[in-house]
Amino acid sequence: MLGETTNFPATAIDFGGSVRRFFGSERVQTTRQGSLCFANRPTGEDAKQTTDMKSIIPAIASCAIVCLGCTSPAIRSQSPELDPAEETASSLIGDLARPYGLDYIQVEAVSLATGLNGQGEDPPPTPQRAVVLGEMRRRDIPDPGRVLASLDTALVVVRGYLRPGIQKGDSFDVEVRVPSQSEAKSLRGGWLLEARMSELLPLGGQIHSGRLLALSQGPILVDPSNDDDLAGVHQTRGMVLGGGTALNSRTLGLVLYDEHHSVRSSQQIGRAINHRFHTYIRGDKQGVANPKTDEFIELIVHPRYKDDVARYMQVVRNIAYIETPRALQARLDLLERQLMDPVTSATAAVRLEAIGNEGIDVLRRGLGVTDPEVRFYSAEALAYLDDIDAAEALGRAARDEPAFRARALNALAAMNSIGARDQLSKLLSEESAETRYGAFRALHRMDPHDSLLRHEELGEQISLHVLEIEGPPMVHVTRSQRPEIVLFGKDQQFELPVTLEAGPNILVTGHAGDSLTVSRFYPGEPDQKRTVSRNVADVIRAIADLGGTYPDIVQALQKAKDSGALASRMRVDALPDARREYEREDEATETNDEGGLLHPGGIPNLFRRFSDSAS
Repeated sequence: MLGETTNFPATAIDFGGSVRRFFGSERVQTTRQGSLCFANRPTGEDAKQTTDMKSIIPAIASCAIVCLGCTSPAIRSQSPELDPAEETASSLIGDLARPYGLDYIQVEAVSLATGLNGQGEDPPPTPQRAVVLGEMRRRDIPDPGRVLASLDTALVVVRGYLRPGIQKGDSFDVEVRVPSQSEAKSLRGGWLLEARMSELLPLGGQIHSGRLLALSQGPILVDPSNDDDLAGVHQTRGMVLGGGTALNSRTLGLVLYDEHHSVRSSQQIGRAINHRFHTYIRGDKQGVANPKTDEFIELIVHPRYKDDVARYMQVVRNIAYIETPRALQARLDLLERQLMDPVTSATAAVRLEAIGNEGIDVLRRGLGVTDPEVRFYSAEALAYLDDIDAAEALGRAARDEPAFRARALNALAAMNSIGARDQLSKLLSEESAETRYGAFRALHRMDPHDSLLRHEELGEQISLHVLEIEGPPMVHVTRSQRPEIVLFGKDQQFELPVTLEAGPNILVTGHAGDSLTVSRFYPGEPDQKRTVSRNVADVIRAIADLGGTYPDIVQALQKAKDSGALASRMRVDALPDARREYEREDEATETNDEGGLLHPGGIPNLFRRFSDSAS
């Protein structure tokens, strides 16, 4: 498992804002080969004496070029190899350093859900209740005990995951659930009050809160596929999409193995990475690598890999930091032979991608091979090199092969090419729901303001997109990443008669004719009404205009589908699954030497669900 242990300072901030002093503990586990390791911080306290570069070159040179980097598929024994004399002239960064910062950090908090319309509870006297009371007193909320006793509120546990490379201000999903043994009946229609989220640390046999790492709040979306009439755990668990906000940027980098600690090695690796990758900071061009110490190189995530940090680290570790021109040509010849073999093509493609422009011609030759794996891995690597030739092959892979779909769409989204946009646009009209919505999300990643997406903001939190495209009409709602409704086809209509609840205070009714009435009833306030057409988009806009939240709109759409008032297809989170394996016709699917899937890398963030981070 990928891992990272954050070094916390001696000060811990709990939910109530109190400050408690405790001692941190060192948690370091080093694994030289085959896995990524946990590291508390990149320090040299227990390191061996710094080794001069001249003394380690022979050891480095003895590493065979066919020894693969992180997450490499197994190589057939009959695969072609370089002559040993040629291999000794190339050394890869992965031979000297391991990744740092590729895990997901779990953050938690205790908070209060409000607006539960009598479905909450007065929580029992527990440490969690004491934390919430302390936070309410800190905020000068009058009579906090009376607030907690209201059945319109419930004590909730909040959980989220900070992804690798997340930056200060970035959002993430949070899960909200009532504690075990709670008597609260439902969180539907609820609102999560601000929660102060931190990593929990085991110290002295007890669990303590570490640094404050994130804040979260927002409307709680209970699974729209669950019926209100069905009691159970599903009604007392929900999500706040994009409700978490990171308070700090996470560090990403490389840690040199103990035997390779030296300023010279650190700087040499940094120069090799910066020769391959650069980015722009406030308009200034600069490399992505910053050697901080003799054992740690800090990395900036290249924008093209923002949604696939695991692949970025793979590519970085496959960059050669020692290689003569003759050795490079010999390695290109070897990698071309390995690229044409389906068993080794995934790793060969990543290594050609790491080489950069010199590897493009080899990868282009892979596009002409009949084997679908060779074509896909070649096209995927070319996409991250922003080569236009990749677009058509990736579009075909996304349409025809489910095992390649997620990574093909993610690669298209990473390109800066009109050809890639055209391929994604065509996929919006496909029959497959996950292909259509996956292409939409990839287009949004490429350019959120693309005119084809027809973006509307409803209130402060809801995005509505009405796509004027061909294909069967479909309504899509999400329960991951952002509150978003996508209508595939602009003229979708509700069937009459119809009566729909949109949360506890909004009702949609229609009995005849071409119009519907959207009404809001709230105690102590005058009733409000909107008369709109039967067009689905118009009804959504009216609900939002009357103060309806994203969960309210999703509830209304789900009720309409269940009652037959919505004839269009409706899907929730129709995301392509990057965990699928490609099944070869002639043999069982190969896995890599760490038990992963055939293709390198993990699940692209573009298509990651909350459950993927939790697993």
